[in-house]
Amino acid sequence: MNLRQKIDKLLEIFLVVLMSTLVVDVVWQVASRYIFSNPSSFTDELAVFLLIWVGMAGAAYVKGKNEHLAIDILPDKLTPNRKSRLLIFINFLIILFSLTIMVVGGTWLVYTRFQMGQVSSALQVPIGYVYMIVPISGLLMIYYSLDDISQLIKTIKSN
Repeated sequence: MNLRQKIDKLLEIFLVVLMSTLVVDVVWQVASRYIFSNPSSFTDELAVFLLIWVGMAGAAYVKGKNEHLAIDILPDKLTPNRKSRLLIFINFLIILFSLTIMVVGGTWLVYTRFQMGQVSSALQVPIGYVYMIVPISGLLMIYYSLDDISQLIKTIKSN
């Protein structure tokens, strides 16, 4: 099992845990509100935080599996060599976006939230922890893109 497969497996397990927790949280919110007539005070906030983590980690996972939403009209019309070159260019754009927006911007966001001492209202969790998934997902996307580029270069050289 190579590094990419290990990261994929860890992300799968992580996402299953997050989604399971999200389902339990929402079910508890509905039950406490409608069955017990005593709504839980923290479940709404926890659901939002879990959804942020599921969305960001899920985006990295889907990038790693190359199952993200894409318009593939142009690549399907190209020769295999040109298709590989186009995919390398696309992966460079993904790296550029992930590095500037997600890693640099996300790290700044996390840092400033910790510096400001901002905590969530119901859970009293530092907000920096909530946004920490942004740079982590960015780093994962960069890794996946670099690995994809490496594979594509090997494909070009073998043709």
